[in-house]
Amino acid sequence: MNLTIIGFWGGYPKKNGASSGYLLEHEGFKLLIDCGSGVLAKLQNIVQPEELDAVILSHYHPDHIADIGVLQHARLIQGFLGKECPTLPIYGHSFDQNEFEKLTYKEITKGIAYVPDEVLTVGPFQISFLKTNHPVPCFCMRITDGEKTLIYTGDGSFKEEFISFSQNADVLLCECNFYAHQNGKAAGHMNSLEAGQLANSAGVQQLILTHLPHYGELSKLKSEALTEFTGIIKLADEFLSISL
Repeated sequence: MNLTIIGFWGGYPKKNGASSGYLLEHEGFKLLIDCGSGVLAKLQNIVQPEELDAVILSHYHPDHIADIGVLQHARLIQGFLGKECPTLPIYGHSFDQNEFEKLTYKEITKGIAYVPDEVLTVGPFQISFLKTNHPVPCFCMRITDGEKTLIYTGDGSFKEEFISFSQNADVLLCECNFYAHQNGKAAGHMNSLEAGQLANSAGVQQLILTHLPHYGELSKLKSEALTEFTGIIKLADEFLSISL
């Protein structure tokens, strides 16, 4: 598997950036995980909209789904221009029916509800879910190809269940919207120390800090997490590529 960071800002994209969006590829299959603001513009540096095989969404906050409509129109237009654009499956939860229904657009995209208690197969990936503590329904994902495993926390404050869910993962793509001296619980987010503690307790191989704040010295997030986890830690960055 290969993971490419497309967007990593929390809340909204910083100047010339993008909010949450991650491209996971294996055996030629291209899965986009979340599709926030600015993601489609950045994505086209790696793959074209019509080349995606599936999209999966953690939740329906705009910084994770703002470019879904843009993606739908991109594939519509490319179809008009003669490109082959089969109906794109977009997987999301159905706990917000209004938002879920928007995932289906003509014959361009089809919203498919995942069942959080069941393992979902998408191309070569098997995906399990864990509900997070966030102001709206949101799901952490454990994605495996049978050999390697990626954990994507989505958005959520720290909870003990993250540890067993993330056990022995190759990569933990963990939201980190707050610095060590801040408590993100009320906002439904983790801080740098909690991300490090989770990585250490779960015994993961590598920690990638994402959903980053717009203020402060970002390198401090890494140094703070290092006090809890001595393994590999990286800050998410545009087009950062990680091989699993």
